[in-house]
Amino acid sequence: MNRGTQIRERLILAAMMAISIVPFVGVLFTSLHPQGTVPAGISWPESPQWSNYLEAWSIGNIGQLLWSSTLIVLVVVPVGLLVCTMAGFALGHLRTPGRVLISTLFLAGLAVPFESAIVPLYYQAEALGTLNTRWAIILPMIGLLSPFGVFWMSAHFRGVPAAISEAARMDGAGTTRLFLHVHLPLALPAISTLALLQFISTWNQFLVASVLVDDPGLRTMAGALGAFQGQHRTDVVLLCAGAVTIMLPTVVLFLFLQRRFVTALLAGAVK
Repeated sequence: MNRGTQIRERLILAAMMAISIVPFVGVLFTSLHPQGTVPAGISWPESPQWSNYLEAWSIGNIGQLLWSSTLIVLVVVPVGLLVCTMAGFALGHLRTPGRVLISTLFLAGLAVPFESAIVPLYYQAEALGTLNTRWAIILPMIGLLSPFGVFWMSAHFRGVPAAISEAARMDGAGTTRLFLHVHLPLALPAISTLALLQFISTWNQFLVASVLVDDPGLRTMAGALGAFQGQHRTDVVLLCAGAVTIMLPTVVLFLFLQRRFVTALLAGAVK
């Protein structure tokens, strides 16, 4: 690859990065304008109002929603990873009876949008007695995130060379030991990537939380944005301040897991 091609590729990547950053910069700059104003375009305010974040924290009840979202994520992500990893191992590596049919059903689940399942989920939550509780968010999210998670993990385990398992079997390893001590360590990049994706999906979930939970204090962080929207007026500045506050945990988590995330994506692309 010559130097000219490298320069062109880097310029294209820089342009794509700039385009992806522009919305975040616009929201950040808008959040620092005086309350009640509607800034024209992306512009840095003459006097940044950092107190907008304290106001947004108070009005949006973000402290309580932060605790609620943390509780929900601490259940959804570990349980979802456990289910998806074990199912992915069974479908992607073991010779499980009916694995083709089961894999097809999970794959079909990827074609089902959240919106089409919200009404059945409402009646199911009502029948189970979980309506207006955090379980009304936790249980559906585990199920809704499972199709992609199982598909992702089965693709990883399918790409592991069979010679590794054969060598472990020759040393006397059973299926449980093979999974825990051989394949699970190799799957850590894929698992960390799936954890990040499930965290983001759960943390930013608005529809399920809004429909199945009436108490605003039991919803996820995304529910805080509704506090800045009225019937006749929306405070755009506070809305942006709340949006930035909600985005911060996902950005920090992505920066922390960035290396594993990129590694797993590249490995998945090669497979």
